[in-house]
Amino acid sequence: MTSGGSFFITTPIYYPSDVPHIGHGYTTVAVDALARWHRQSGDDTWMLTGTDEHGQKMMRAAAANGVSPQEWVDKLVAEEWSPLLETLDVANDDFIRTTQERHETRAQKFWQSIYDRGYIYAGEYEALYCVGCEEFKPDAEIVEGTGAFEGLKVCAIHSKPLELLHEKNYFFKLSEFSDQLIELYRSQPDFVRPESAKNEVIAFVQQGLKDLSISRSAFDWGIPIPWDSSHVLYVWIDALLNYVTGVGYGSDEEDFQRRWPGYHVVGKDILRFHAVIWPAMLMAAGLDVPRGVFAHGWLLVGGEKMSKSKATGIAPTTLVDTFGSDAFRFYFLSAIAFGQDGSFSWEDMAARYHAELANGFGNLASRSIAMTAKYFDGSVPEPAEYTDADREIQKLVADAAANADAAIERFRIDQAISEVWTIVDALNGYITETEPWVLAKDDAQRDRLATVIYTCLEGLRALAVLLSPIMPESTAKLWSALGGAGEVAKQPVREAGAWGQLAPGTQTSKLAPLFPRIEED
Repeated sequence: MTSGGSFFITTPIYYPSDVPHIGHGYTTVAVDALARWHRQSGDDTWMLTGTDEHGQKMMRAAAANGVSPQEWVDKLVAEEWSPLLETLDVANDDFIRTTQERHETRAQKFWQSIYDRGYIYAGEYEALYCVGCEEFKPDAEIVEGTGAFEGLKVCAIHSKPLELLHEKNYFFKLSEFSDQLIELYRSQPDFVRPESAKNEVIAFVQQGLKDLSISRSAFDWGIPIPWDSSHVLYVWIDALLNYVTGVGYGSDEEDFQRRWPGYHVVGKDILRFHAVIWPAMLMAAGLDVPRGVFAHGWLLVGGEKMSKSKATGIAPTTLVDTFGSDAFRFYFLSAIAFGQDGSFSWEDMAARYHAELANGFGNLASRSIAMTAKYFDGSVPEPAEYTDADREIQKLVADAAANADAAIERFRIDQAISEVWTIVDALNGYITETEPWVLAKDDAQRDRLATVIYTCLEGLRALAVLLSPIMPESTAKLWSALGGAGEVAKQPVREAGAWGQLAPGTQTSKLAPLFPRIEED
């Protein structure tokens, strides 16, 4: 059923110090697929993504390239990060940049509110800092260096030496929120997902929280602290606020009440910021905590996490130029259990492309449309009496649609696709068993042939609607070939499993291969 309620969902806000890789693309298309599904369900959906543009790392990258920080981020966003959305066919509703005035003024209002509530104090801080992570590192993420870095403390993530910083900063009383956070996790067991991520967060909080440095005074590339302009907001504290500044906090109360709270999808390496620090900040400001935080796993290449610093990053265009955006979206959303680590290889993607898309879904669509043209002059036939085999397909379609929707509610996009794909496999098997090309040779079997072809076309109608959030380009082509009215992306996805929506007499049209075979060198 259509809930009609608000569904606000965000990607992590990306740090554009370099070009995006397929790990960024993976997160973005996952959030886009969830947003598209809810949008097609009639929910009041809003998808927010954007870029986090302040901080020391950005300032150093700009200096290394001989430009100002603003010039550097403007160039990267315009040439790399905004085009990524078009490359991957992402239908985000907003793109926020932390250097935008709307974000900066609203972020200052947020922290002034927390300051006025007594949760901020001045102090001195000395700790090991990773410029790559833009984070003062906890002991668990500090390791002894080896090789050229022997004798030094290095970041466990970036494998680069840490800097010992001593600064006068402002601190947020994070330690006062331990009990409230534990109660949040207890009372809302789905607040952090998957279960392994929730257990990690609870264990971290139970160890005891330390107050958090929220400002930097050693450089000025950031948002000035409203009560002390000699300090700028620590980059992570600045970045987290995009989730509320992007939907009107501090400026448009009506929009804010309409959208907030929302869901966050993040990589597991930044889970602590989103499931511990961020809800504590909101509690301190007197605002609702998010509806939930889902942490997906790492995307591994050659056994290592995607990383620009280790040169294991692969540009999304490398894959899209060969396989297409729909194949990119399908592969990463179906081949990896959402919430777990997953490995990418070119060979696996190519194999799945040909087996599941070209030979599976694509071939089903092509031959069903072609048989309609050959046997019924392209007109959707009127089905006659249904047999048990036909009714099995009808039940499978209804079950797959319901099960896919339930999987989406659990944020398990991979399971949703698996449910929908049972329709593809069943219809291909159905065609093999019913042999419409044999039925077509016997005039006495004309009614049976009509029922078989209608069953194939109606199954394809359901597939077009159910797969539209995953593969918007190919399903739009299929919808058009089926003679579907309007846009497939506007068809109610939660009603896709109801049988008999494709009207007999509808004129189909020729369909070019949705997923042409790729000849590799």
